[in-house]
Amino acid sequence: MSDATPPPPADDSGLVTGPDGRARPAWAAQSDLLRDYYDVEWGMPVRDERGVFERLSLEAFQSGLSWATILRKRPAFRAAFDGFDPDRVAAYDDHDVERLMADAGIVRNRAKILATIGNARATTALREEGDDLAELVWRFSPAETPRPARIADVPSTSPESIALSTELKARGFRWVGPTTMFALMEAIGIVDTHLVGSHRRGSSGVWPS
Repeated sequence: MSDATPPPPADDSGLVTGPDGRARPAWAAQSDLLRDYYDVEWGMPVRDERGVFERLSLEAFQSGLSWATILRKRPAFRAAFDGFDPDRVAAYDDHDVERLMADAGIVRNRAKILATIGNARATTALREEGDDLAELVWRFSPAETPRPARIADVPSTSPESIALSTELKARGFRWVGPTTMFALMEAIGIVDTHLVGSHRRGSSGVWPS
């Protein structure tokens, strides 16, 4: 299926069965880019500092936009933000802010850019306190994961995402609201919100199918 080919219609649960016979949510059937992201990356465990920082940053940039937009721009984001190396981003100055604001390859939102730089500094500050961003985020894993049968069953927040948001804000992070943190938890495998009928359900190894 190419990006120009409309996906097949979704069933009552919101799943689409592609030409390969695999069931995916309708959002993941909209393009090759989204399909590949869903099949390979989304929901798989990310436990390293840089990986979590990158995804936290991209989730913040995604706020108010489509994920497809961010995914298309991800190579440019990585180039602009030095591969999301927290130490390098933490050292950015006003010149870097203006450089980023002039970069058409990324989302040029000053508040989000400043939040990303501030979050890099908060990430490095965690180390000075003997903590680690990835370990902190994973400490908010729930006792059980949702088991959505339909798209409508997928929550947008959880008690854990609310608590994570509160903790990160207390540690100096910005643009880390409960909804954004739940999206992060979905993306890095802390929760499994693949629909029960999806071919990806249980694929992370963190939760049973």
